[in-house]
Amino acid sequence: MPALTTYTTQVHPDWVDYNGHLRDAFYLLIFSYATDALMDTLGLDSENRAASGHSLFTLELHLNYLHEVKLGAEVEVRTQLIAHDAKRLHLYHSLHRVGEAHELAGNEQMLLHVDLAGPHATPFSAKTLATLAAIGAEQAELPRPALLGRVIGLPARK
Repeated sequence: MPALTTYTTQVHPDWVDYNGHLRDAFYLLIFSYATDALMDTLGLDSENRAASGHSLFTLELHLNYLHEVKLGAEVEVRTQLIAHDAKRLHLYHSLHRVGEAHELAGNEQMLLHVDLAGPHATPFSAKTLATLAAIGAEQAELPRPALLGRVIGLPARK
């Protein structure tokens, strides 16, 4: 299985800056909608949240802007499951023009499954774990994203 296409949209006029480029915050908005769609795929949709009182919280994310995206562009997010354990999900979203391989932006995320009553971390259900395992197995042959695990910082002075 290739990366999942989790979200597709056109770049809206109110999402662009004075240069006609997608504003930095709206890259993250697009990736956030892709995370919501992934949650639906995993069975962690609004009905599940209402019934279980559980959801995903973002612990950390890294966003890399690689190429400009202009007004009206049709873009899609492809999502790759990097790893998961009983409570956490490590994923990578890549932004592309629809149908093109060229990556426009990359977004690495670490998410935590949370019981909203606490709030505190709680294990995924057996059904969600099985879905995660199936996606992981289907994506096992995908190459690791080039930007995965990057650290921000200036080189040390000599």
